[in-house]
Amino acid sequence: MNPVKRKRRVSLHGGDLAFVICNTTLLVLIFITTLYPMLFVLSASFSEPSAVSAGKMILFPINPTLSGYEYIFQYKEIWLGYANTIFYTVAGTFLNLAFTLPCAYALSRKDMLGRGFIMTLFIVTMYFSGGLIPLFIIINSLGLYDTYWSVLLPMGISTWNVIITRTSMQGIPPSLQESAKIDGCNDLRVLWNIIIPLSYPVIAVVALYSAVGFWNMYFLPMVLTPSAKLQPLQLYLMKVVIQNSSEAMGAVQGYERLLSGAQLRYSIIMVSILPIICVYPFVQKYFIKGVMIGALKG
Repeated sequence: MNPVKRKRRVSLHGGDLAFVICNTTLLVLIFITTLYPMLFVLSASFSEPSAVSAGKMILFPINPTLSGYEYIFQYKEIWLGYANTIFYTVAGTFLNLAFTLPCAYALSRKDMLGRGFIMTLFIVTMYFSGGLIPLFIIINSLGLYDTYWSVLLPMGISTWNVIITRTSMQGIPPSLQESAKIDGCNDLRVLWNIIIPLSYPVIAVVALYSAVGFWNMYFLPMVLTPSAKLQPLQLYLMKVVIQNSSEAMGAVQGYERLLSGAQLRYSIIMVSILPIICVYPFVQKYFIKGVMIGALKG
């Protein structure tokens, strides 16, 4: 019979015990301060409008109602913004991966001429940029103003994503690439058949970074897509929450007795963040692993 393994109890004394207590207390406080705003917004979106406006609701819903969600789901501008946001997120993430992976693979190859200089140029863009006016002039001169491409192309690649992807690819043994070359594979087949399958964790990180960035964006569409039919949900949310503009809230006036503007804001916030909250748990393990690989290997 195999001996039963007993868990050893580690007793803490003095400074170690104080550190554990302080660390646990700090983490609990951070958890509460992070979780409470989300719970408050969720509860407020279901609470009676008058209770939310009067400040009676603290944590749990008061007289739960679905009036906020019933209104926003029948408002076509919200559905149009939702469709645009989904399109920007899916197309932008695909575009970002299509640009990032070949670029990172090329920069990870030690036999690439001038890769140090090219990497320096990439890093410079993290600290200096041309600014909004040159970007607007370029987009307008290319005929891309007020199109989907005016938002997708400027966000098509991120230097930070290139850096962590390149660092991860540098940890792949060069012998695998050399063996593939001996078998007759060119660089594209090496990238597709060898590098990408071994880089799924860091690819998940890049995809998540890109998806969150495209899902939350509002500034570029606000500047480059004046047509409402091209604007994402976050831009409409900005109008409701921050600007409280008559264009976004005008239709609410007819519902003042049934629905307050505050509850509408809370409902839209929950609708806008729900997809990211649902997706994140499925990629969390890849996210942590990919960040560690991209940060430590190389």
